[in-house]
Amino acid sequence: MTTISTSKKLVLGLQHVLAMFGATVLVPFITGLDPAIALLAAGVGTLLFHLCAQGKVPVFLGSSFAFIGAIMMTLNPDNLNLADIANRSYYIDNLAIVKGGVIAAGFVYVAISIIVKFIGVNAVKKLFPPIVTGPIIMVIGLNLSPVAINMALYQGDRMANEFDPKGAFIAFVVVATMIIVSIFAKGFFKLVPILIAVAVGYLVSMALGLYDVTALQNANLFTLSDPFVREKLFVLPHFTAQGVAAIAPIALVVFIEHIGDITTNGAVVGKNFLEDPGVHRTLLGDGVATLFAGLIGGPANTTYSENTGVLAVTKVYDPSILRIAAVFAIVFSQIGHLAALLQTIPLAVMGGVSIILFGMIASVGVRILINADLDFAHSRNLLISAIILVLGIGLGSTGVPIFGLTFSGLAIAAIFGVIINSILPLEI
Repeated sequence: MTTISTSKKLVLGLQHVLAMFGATVLVPFITGLDPAIALLAAGVGTLLFHLCAQGKVPVFLGSSFAFIGAIMMTLNPDNLNLADIANRSYYIDNLAIVKGGVIAAGFVYVAISIIVKFIGVNAVKKLFPPIVTGPIIMVIGLNLSPVAINMALYQGDRMANEFDPKGAFIAFVVVATMIIVSIFAKGFFKLVPILIAVAVGYLVSMALGLYDVTALQNANLFTLSDPFVREKLFVLPHFTAQGVAAIAPIALVVFIEHIGDITTNGAVVGKNFLEDPGVHRTLLGDGVATLFAGLIGGPANTTYSENTGVLAVTKVYDPSILRIAAVFAIVFSQIGHLAALLQTIPLAVMGGVSIILFGMIASVGVRILINADLDFAHSRNLLISAIILVLGIGLGSTGVPIFGLTFSGLAIAAIFGVIINSILPLEI
């Protein structure tokens, strides 16, 4: 085995941070959570994952996109301007509820890991076959599509019905840049289309005069020097039935995506991580990391395919490099001006990025169905997918009130999908 010098490990670790950076900070940017806290949650969460997985799996954890809709609905149900100082008390109160919901999602992960330990991963997969998970993941992406359009074309508020032509142009440039980089770029640049697209979009925004550097000018040297950041970090979680019902059930869906990520990671590395250290340990790692994220006010964590892509390109699979990347993320989270810089990114730029990313989430669901080689001439497959799609998209984030609680369309679609798949005979 070739020995890698410490200096090279540092460079490789920084590369992993760059690969996950754009997507990880995009989630808090969209939902209203703090990007610096999200970075801190990703870094510490990755170290916790490696502890649970016995340091054997070269994985980096970042912000999960699946929870965006539920977090937005819980953090800002009245669609207020969260940047307004007058709404800080409102923000903190709802953030405490979000914390409770994300912590509950972490406990769901932990419970699943225990169940998988005793019954085996194959038994769990039977409950969530591709005909269920594919449409559910499509629902996640399609439900988020209005968010992307609002940011890209309407300055985040479509209800005002004020089309923003400059914003639309910026979003177009961002989308075009992501497409060009993803298809034509080579080497490392191909791994960071989000960062390149954001940089190009930012420059175009500056040329059009559509940027505000007030946050950067007022930034503290260290993130924790900001009293509002400290307040967000240390506010105690508030466990409400509504918050838990909105956020926690999503973990029941995305853990299947986790199994897929770990399988892919193992295929790249050439090891079976489902057996050693075991998928129950990697699920536990996701759960513990999400528990920590919820405690400090970050989004739920999940394994990142971007970093698996870096592994495939570099062919360096040393898990310690991912732990170095985690330390970099923690250090970056404490640089006040970096966190402030993220806040100056124009909404249209992130809207353009979101158009691609949310569409890709939906496309992943389609890919799951294609890879499973499902026959949609079969009535059973049509019925299951049709019910999941209509319930998930039709109910959306508004959901349905049941016993005083509002369950999102995604949660209801997932429940009905699992039930219908279990009771319908294979031959109909």
